Amino acid sequence: MERENFGEDGLPTTAPLLKEVSANGSHGSSVMSPSDCAVTPLLVFSTLIAVSGSFVFGCTTGYSSPAESGIMEDLGLSTAAYSLFGSIVTVGGLIAALVNGRVTDWIGRRGAMWLSQIFGAAGWLTIALAKNAWWLDIGRLLNGLGIGIICYVVPVYIAEITPRSFRGAFTAFNQFMICCGFSLVYFLGTIVSWRILAVISGIPCVIQIVGLFFVPESPRWLVKVHRDKEFEVTLQRLRGERVNITQEASDIRDYTETFERQSQSRILDLFQRRYAHPLTTAVGLKMLQQFCGTGALAYYAGSIFESAGFSSSFGTRSMAIVAIPVTALSVILTDKAGRRPLLMISSAGMSLSCILLGLSFFMQDLNHWKAATPILVYLAITGYAMAYSLGMGGLPWVIMSEILPVNIKGSAGSLVTFAYWSCSWIVTYTFNFMFEWSAPGTFFIFASMCGLAIIFTMKVVPETKGRALEELQASLARVVQ
Repeated sequence: MERENFGEDGLPTTAPLLKEVSANGSHGSSVMSPSDCAVTPLLVFSTLIAVSGSFVFGCTTGYSSPAESGIMEDLGLSTAAYSLFGSIVTVGGLIAALVNGRVTDWIGRRGAMWLSQIFGAAGWLTIALAKNAWWLDIGRLLNGLGIGIICYVVPVYIAEITPRSFRGAFTAFNQFMICCGFSLVYFLGTIVSWRILAVISGIPCVIQIVGLFFVPESPRWLVKVHRDKEFEVTLQRLRGERVNITQEASDIRDYTETFERQSQSRILDLFQRRYAHPLTTAVGLKMLQQFCGTGALAYYAGSIFESAGFSSSFGTRSMAIVAIPVTALSVILTDKAGRRPLLMISSAGMSLSCILLGLSFFMQDLNHWKAATPILVYLAITGYAMAYSLGMGGLPWVIMSEILPVNIKGSAGSLVTFAYWSCSWIVTYTFNFMFEWSAPGTFFIFASMCGLAIIFTMKVVPETKGRALEELQASLARVVQ
């Protein structure tokens, strides 16, 4: 491949990938390279092993609700002690977020997944054998450390091994498995003890630990650490033995070298002007995802239903059920409709649902239509769960994994996930206080944040559908020049 010319910012000015992008950001050519069309058994198997970690994420998120009564009764925990057990997973996530990006760069994507599942398996085993609150909290903290790493590395790994034509769907499968893990643990929690439930939740950890021996490392990480021979062999295996990978391999190598020349993965490097757009997009989406009320409705849906006079068990089960098919629909549509339309439709649906929730509790406070309040709240929360699952649930992770340049991906990934866990803690901690202050006001605030998410998506978020990672990252890094 002919070497590119470099501008004063060090980024290519004549790169073939950038030439493909028209003035409005779309591709000028509809012809795809052979390697873009290949879905091999190894690619599918590698993705399934990776999303085993996503399943663990869902199990960890869903565990505290069905296990609450059993743990409190068997170990004599107070409400305050159990609240600490439930929330300490966020502390683990925050700690892991400080280092997950750097760890993923140091030991590789496979190594990071191994490490996360060692934490996860140890955490579930500790919970299953716990005799007091201290052991429960230690196990839950280990769970948090595990999912704090896995929430970053899984979408990054899948995005880096997948051809651009299928990248969105494969990466969005991450959210689908989170939903499956959440739903499975919730339903199993009604028929098995909390100790057995912890053992079952640890099984996917073991599956991933073993499975990672049989999947390849990310080709882009291999280039980053200068393991060139292994890079080409790995890329060939992922694309198929009969596929010509010459152009794709050359593009990956050239763009990785280009970005590596700019700066190393240090925190201060994130604040260079050229990285403002991708970093703002990734951090903004993750913050808005939480400030739209996601954590509040996920963790406190039962108490919201009870406040409205509706069956909490039926309502929360309905949420778990509807999330799975809608998330599956999102996986299908991600590479067809694009990321931006799904994000805007999702945010709009969440906003309307929050408005309906606010109006329902407002009418309840005025003693009007009290008989209709339970049904309206049920419809609103179910609608919120469906809208969230369609876009805002998984697509921020997809976009984050696509737009962060390889040379800052470690530090930027840590910053993004730290923002995510921080905002998650803020929302879940303050929700009960806000709800006591004003239930209608709380949901109207969430509705306005959902509206802000629509505007943010329209003005800031780029469409990444069908674009090579190297092309996309280079164009975003140049957008503010």
